[in-house]
Amino acid sequence: MIGDSEQLPSQIVIPPVTQNSTFKLTEMKNVALLLAIVCCLQLFSCSKNSDSEKFKLLTGPTWQSDSLLVNGADASGTGGLLENFKGDAKFNTDYTGHFGSYTGTWRFAFNETQIVISSDSLLLPLTAIIAELTTSSLKVTTSYTLPPSPTLNIRMTFKAK
Repeated sequence: MIGDSEQLPSQIVIPPVTQNSTFKLTEMKNVALLLAIVCCLQLFSCSKNSDSEKFKLLTGPTWQSDSLLVNGADASGTGGLLENFKGDAKFNTDYTGHFGSYTGTWRFAFNETQIVISSDSLLLPLTAIIAELTTSSLKVTTSYTLPPSPTLNIRMTFKAK
């Protein structure tokens, strides 16, 4: 029981909202909003600071075709299946390039283990496995089957110029 000397307040008094307290609340909301915007900008503006090692190796030199083989035989001569890949290949850092007589785009696939070359001059994009990529050598392989013909095993080897 409450004694006569103790009394509970009959109502709770909330101080009135003044213009000064409203300003502080608005100011705090603005600071919080500004902080959120800055954090979002920081997160989304982070670009890839460094290119991968394979990207640097591929885009560094101009590559000169060394051997263009289909089922182990040279296919770079006149009328050969890979005749138009003969010559220089350059993979630009903006994912464009020229590949022999083809001009188009390129991209890595499957965690940079494959390369895809697209060109208006090719019927389909060429997807090839990167068998070797060093400062001096680029070797790619792929297979192509057009029934009823047998599978064509393609290997293209390039040397850095």
